[in-house]
Amino acid sequence: MPRLSDNDRLMITSDIRTLGLLLIDGFALMSYASLIEPFRAANILAGRTLYRWVHISIDGQPVRASNGATMFADQMVGEALDCDTLFVFAAGDPSTFADQPTFVWLRRLARAQVRIAGVSGGPFLLARAGLLEGYRATIHWEHQAALIEAFPTLALEPILYVIDRRRMTCAGGTAGLDFAIELIERDHGASLAAKVSEWFIRTDPRRADRPQRSSLRERHGVDDDRLLRVLAEMETSVEEPRSREQLAKLAGLSVRQLERLFASRLGRTVGQSYLDIRLAQALQLLRTTGQAVTMVAIACGFQSSSHFSRAFRERYGLSPSAARLGKLYTPV
Repeated sequence: MPRLSDNDRLMITSDIRTLGLLLIDGFALMSYASLIEPFRAANILAGRTLYRWVHISIDGQPVRASNGATMFADQMVGEALDCDTLFVFAAGDPSTFADQPTFVWLRRLARAQVRIAGVSGGPFLLARAGLLEGYRATIHWEHQAALIEAFPTLALEPILYVIDRRRMTCAGGTAGLDFAIELIERDHGASLAAKVSEWFIRTDPRRADRPQRSSLRERHGVDDDRLLRVLAEMETSVEEPRSREQLAKLAGLSVRQLERLFASRLGRTVGQSYLDIRLAQALQLLRTTGQAVTMVAIACGFQSSSHFSRAFRERYGLSPSAARLGKLYTPV
């Protein structure tokens, strides 16, 4: 295990920072572990306590994580909290969270100059509490459409994490590791942060501005620039699908050549590939927004709800309404 030298230890400030961890039922365990474990490692590597933390739930009762594990709470929302930074963890469908006492409590902590961070779906709760107005922010990509729908004026960025004064947001998942190590570096210097990074076998540190999702090339496993241009156009033209002729012109090919290209590289027709993209977008909207099925159908380029429902059932094996109930959903 890498340890700090005596000189490195002298660079570390003596203040112990207290972290508050607000856990909402269904919070993503990966997001939680990725963020808190680096702080635990910092204590071990420094040879003394630099960080301590307290777990908080809405009612002070245990909270269930995304995998069913139970986390005990040290205190409940509304109680006095003496901490430097509060991390708000939420997953599932954060757009439905509407506990007003929690929002009041968050605003009170913000007025007391506590740094507040939303993780995974947590930024949605910060937005509901009115704490992201005038701040840059991010959220896990699966919740992005719902957040934009609810708060269209937010300065939202599809990156790993954002630190904007006393508001911080993180996309969750493994991005919590990068976020936590950044905070450790700000608190205690690059040497300790590097040791923590090394301990977790983080051989490729990611900057805050890295994108959350893999590139189009990586997601589809193709490297033909003509095909990539067409796929990119499909992803950005879901509500008003382009014709095969328009897509072929974009690629500089005839329709027949474009079909052959899709068949050879993706094993799908142009129409099948486009339908897959539109249905994937529909599934995301059903999971993360309160839009009616009819509105989701329109937003994804379907002429009728019945056509949409048939296509959706053929693709996913259940109705759009059933998908909205979470039968296909796994929080991240």
